[in-house]
Amino acid sequence: MAITLIKNAELVVGWDATAKSHSYMPDTDVAFDGGTITFLGRGYEGAAETVIEGRGLMVMPGLVNIHSHPSSEPLNKGFLDEIGSPGLYNSSLYEYMPIFRADADAVPHCVRVALSELLLSGVTTLADLSMAHPGWLDLLAEAGMRVCIAPMFRSARWFTKNGHVVEYEWDEKAGEKAMEEALRLIERAEQHECGRLFGMVVPAQIDTCSAGLLKDSHAEAAKRGLSWQIHAAQSVVEFHEITRRHGTTPIGWLDSMGLLGERSIIGHGIFLDDHPSTRWHTETDLQRLAETGTTVAHCPTVFARRGIAMKDLGRYIRSGVNMGIGTDTYPHNMLDEMRLAAHIARTQAGNPRTLRTTDLFNAATIGGAMALGRDDIGRLAVGCKADFSLVDITHPMIRPAYDPIRSLIYSAGDRALKAVYVDGAKVVEDGEVLTMDYRQAAEHLHEAQKRVAAGVQQRDWAHRSPEKIAPPTFHWS
Repeated sequence: MAITLIKNAELVVGWDATAKSHSYMPDTDVAFDGGTITFLGRGYEGAAETVIEGRGLMVMPGLVNIHSHPSSEPLNKGFLDEIGSPGLYNSSLYEYMPIFRADADAVPHCVRVALSELLLSGVTTLADLSMAHPGWLDLLAEAGMRVCIAPMFRSARWFTKNGHVVEYEWDEKAGEKAMEEALRLIERAEQHECGRLFGMVVPAQIDTCSAGLLKDSHAEAAKRGLSWQIHAAQSVVEFHEITRRHGTTPIGWLDSMGLLGERSIIGHGIFLDDHPSTRWHTETDLQRLAETGTTVAHCPTVFARRGIAMKDLGRYIRSGVNMGIGTDTYPHNMLDEMRLAAHIARTQAGNPRTLRTTDLFNAATIGGAMALGRDDIGRLAVGCKADFSLVDITHPMIRPAYDPIRSLIYSAGDRALKAVYVDGAKVVEDGEVLTMDYRQAAEHLHEAQKRVAAGVQQRDWAHRSPEKIAPPTFHWS
């Protein structure tokens, strides 16, 4: 027995099983033994090996991030902030992201930077959508985080030769082989000694996967009791490509194959049949998502950079769609992502009432947990995992604290996080990651970015320099 007690926490965001919602619980004790919560309430009288004084602290459930790319995105900082292909509806997917891709030596540093930033913003569970790379599982275990490993595979690669036409190079056999390798990697992850890794089946993008690969991967996910995720309705280019191929929208095509459902996740899901940029002759996509219980992973930052937005998060939630939050890009700060999600939803709706903070926090906790098939994370209750953050609610950016969660999301952000625990182990304390060297990884990544920049001109279809593609804010003298 190694029970830890948080004694008389000023506030706990606990789970009310009767109301099926989070609830503010003042003056509350939280005890956990190893990685499991054993007591949550007032007047704990049992033994405890370690006691944490809870005055001035809010205990908050760990955030659940269901869509992220830690092995690549951190290196793009500074490159992709302001660019999108004008001939491809301002997406950066096809022309720019492939030429700024991290090399093999940079990948571990990318992962350490991303996971450090996620932990510092209160994320305790992450879905890592990456291409398989050496040492991946041990690297994730090192972080101390709970990770859903999601190795991506596909039947084709996309590219552009001119900046306004996307082409596809198909190799369906290679896609099938990559899926088999991904499934084996998931099996290894679930057997990892850390006990915090689990899996998800992820055909990479709707336009790069054959119908056979989509159906087979979905069937494998169902057989193994795993969630299934795909990037879909993420660009205007993709929307038009799928309607050209199949005469129906991306969401409609997935639904026609029986691929929507309670364990299916749509990465982004922005361009539905009623989006102003992709008006189609139907208006059924949103209803399809809601009726099938499909989750949408919402990641507003990467799209907002290019003037693109979901119409709108509040509308999806009111329609009955289960929503989760992800950090598709840098900075990997979940609290920042949540704040932007709220502001963009209200801006797009022209209505400050379209989205409540309750809905936003649910998406970042229980909505994500539901998508991953977990009822033991994203909430604080007896029997749940001891994954949580300690928030300093005496922090001046929390004060005045009429509503501490609002103050945290809209004002203080990660600056008020005192500590983060995963599986009962402390992984962040006073703004420092305890499991990885964040600063050293960032320094290594800085050097890696120089290497990648040196090869951009050779990889770019127009042989442009990085400075030509992404001009610096000021002239270097």
